[in-house]
Amino acid sequence: MNASAVPAPRYDDPAVFGRVGVLMGGTSTERAVSLESGNGVLEALRSRGVDAHAVDGIPALVDEVRAGKLDRVFNILHGNRGGGEDGVVQGLLQALGVPYTGPGVLGSALTMDKIRTKQVWIASGLPTPRFQRIATRGDVRAAVQALGLPVFVKPSSEGSSVGVFRILAEADIAAAEAFARDYDGELLAEQMVQGGEYTVAILGDLALPSIRIVPAGEWYDYHAKYHADDTQYLCPGMEGEDETAIRALALEAFRAAGCSGWGRVDFMCDRDRGPQLIEVNTAPGMTSHSLVPKAAAQLGIDYADLCWRVLEQTLPGDAA
Repeated sequence: MNASAVPAPRYDDPAVFGRVGVLMGGTSTERAVSLESGNGVLEALRSRGVDAHAVDGIPALVDEVRAGKLDRVFNILHGNRGGGEDGVVQGLLQALGVPYTGPGVLGSALTMDKIRTKQVWIASGLPTPRFQRIATRGDVRAAVQALGLPVFVKPSSEGSSVGVFRILAEADIAAAEAFARDYDGELLAEQMVQGGEYTVAILGDLALPSIRIVPAGEWYDYHAKYHADDTQYLCPGMEGEDETAIRALALEAFRAAGCSGWGRVDFMCDRDRGPQLIEVNTAPGMTSHSLVPKAAAQLGIDYADLCWRVLEQTLPGDAA
């Protein structure tokens, strides 16, 4: 798809949005990334004349809504437990009649839980790596051994590579076990896919060009995502029919998980089995290193235009 095939924004008057709260920060483990994303969105919307204001966390959001100060919310909170990707904020805003960006309650709650998302994908016949559920403070070693090395062990309900362990040998299991003893939540042991890492952003009914992620190190960890300047992002990540297929799969997986609006679907591409679904992000990062702006730019959609288009989805005629 080229830039000329992308529909134009439906509105050009920023007044249609009213007063917009850019919800950021919060108290999740992803607070710092959310603040960086949120400040970028805030600046972009203001550059287009939108009456946008920073709102830090859920208690501040409640105060602003009660005071009648917000007409809609651009949600860029990341994570759960004080973040905005687990359905709690969505339910709050929906109950109060305030439009918001991103998927609704069901899609947000489901995709925050990687285990349940994979169960839905499997039931839908969609490809995802084999996995084992590890109950809170459960037996990490048994789950790893059931899958066979190599595997990833990670929290079922965190993002931004928080608490992710790459298990290549028996000696690597101890660190994951130590983490599990103190972590208050389920863990996911997932068969490691040997192949390239890809992501596809969703904007309404449009799957943006795929991105192949090539970190300078051995894998795409927190540092590579948010700090490193030597990670390569190849966009589009595939060509021809492969590119068409991975975009179609991303849109199907996004919808199967109850999502609409905008988001990002992450893959690993197995050399023999092709693309394998890993997870969905319903409030993707919007920092200088983030992937959705990179994909949008390939279609001639700059950062401010992307923010505008996401916010447009809160207006009648688009899915919120």
